[in-house]
Amino acid sequence: MLSSKLANLGKTVFVRFFATEAAKPAATSLYNFHVEKGGKIVNFGGFLLPVQYSDQGIANSHLYTRKNASLFDVSHMLQTEITGPDGVQYLEKLCTADVQGLKEGSAVLTVFTNEKGGILDDLIITKIDSNHLYIVSNAARKEHDQQLLLKALEKYKQTNKSSQLKIRFFDPKERSLLALQGPKAAEVLQKLTDVDLSKLYFMTSVPCSVAGVTACRITRCGYTGEDGFEISVPAFKTGDVANELLNGGVTKLAGLGARDSLRLEAGLCLYGNDITAETTPVEAGLTWLVAKRRREVKDFPGADIIVKQIKEGVSRKRIGLVSSSGPPARHDAAIFNEDGSQQIGIVTSGCPGPSLGKNVAMGYVPTEFSKVGAKLNLKIREKLYEAVVTKMPFVKANYYTKPK
Repeated sequence: MLSSKLANLGKTVFVRFFATEAAKPAATSLYNFHVEKGGKIVNFGGFLLPVQYSDQGIANSHLYTRKNASLFDVSHMLQTEITGPDGVQYLEKLCTADVQGLKEGSAVLTVFTNEKGGILDDLIITKIDSNHLYIVSNAARKEHDQQLLLKALEKYKQTNKSSQLKIRFFDPKERSLLALQGPKAAEVLQKLTDVDLSKLYFMTSVPCSVAGVTACRITRCGYTGEDGFEISVPAFKTGDVANELLNGGVTKLAGLGARDSLRLEAGLCLYGNDITAETTPVEAGLTWLVAKRRREVKDFPGADIIVKQIKEGVSRKRIGLVSSSGPPARHDAAIFNEDGSQQIGIVTSGCPGPSLGKNVAMGYVPTEFSKVGAKLNLKIREKLYEAVVTKMPFVKANYYTKPK
């Protein structure tokens, strides 16, 4: 199911995608736009999207995002709307977030879990108000998430017969999603919106107009570790908004290759690689996604297992690794102990880190090997290369947060 697409990143970078050969890929509303701009199109999560553009390689695009602003088409992500006075109660039966405690207009990263405590998907929930929730989840888990939500709704209504709860899944032909990322993102967007962005902090969201297009929503978040925004746009107006965001020369288009290397440097997980149904939030270093109140009431799938792990610890952990020599480790590369005598784990994501000038990777090892500073080895093409366990994120996060 997992495969890799090779693209140019100075030398190389792998971009993982989840489409099967049998599935016919869909086009986002910007497909022709990408082709006209020199996008190298690949099948990613069942969608035709650019891995990079002809005017700059992935490494250059990556570095440009860190210093300026880049625009990514993320319309393949699943956008979902839940309406009804009991939407919070319903959704909390599936995830680990304290949705009830969210302020209106705030968003939270969370995970769907199974009865074994495994992660079924990671997603962002925005509480528009007590009767209106907005969710963005992974394209690769689109069908799974839709079925999960619908089956849970059917079950919920069996015991809550008067519930008026409704779920709406937005088709990419109906609504698109753009990600504007980088330290100059706010400067670019502020000229095009009626919202005072200086008062819109990380993980907050607001309806607005962008470039004269109404019925948009901007959320201050992203997948790069930089300041930025995800902009939900009526699909038929996406090209107009994208062109306006590119006007002025500050913003450049970026593809999936740079998005992958940026998120890895930021220590962010990719579903299907770094987190799966066999991985718990505690093992993944995502204990903070399990809200305090939810730990106490333990009313989400796998709660007993997850809370026990929080209290007693786990036998394996997700770690960050940096190596200064040799080729970058890729998904499934073996991790060995310091003297190279024993395999102790596997790499789940890896690539060159353009911001660091070193190779970066994430993987799982027994807890006793997870201490920051520990020396390990990575087996790449039948040869061992030294690596050091490193605190994540690999680069400092630059989110625009509210002053404390």
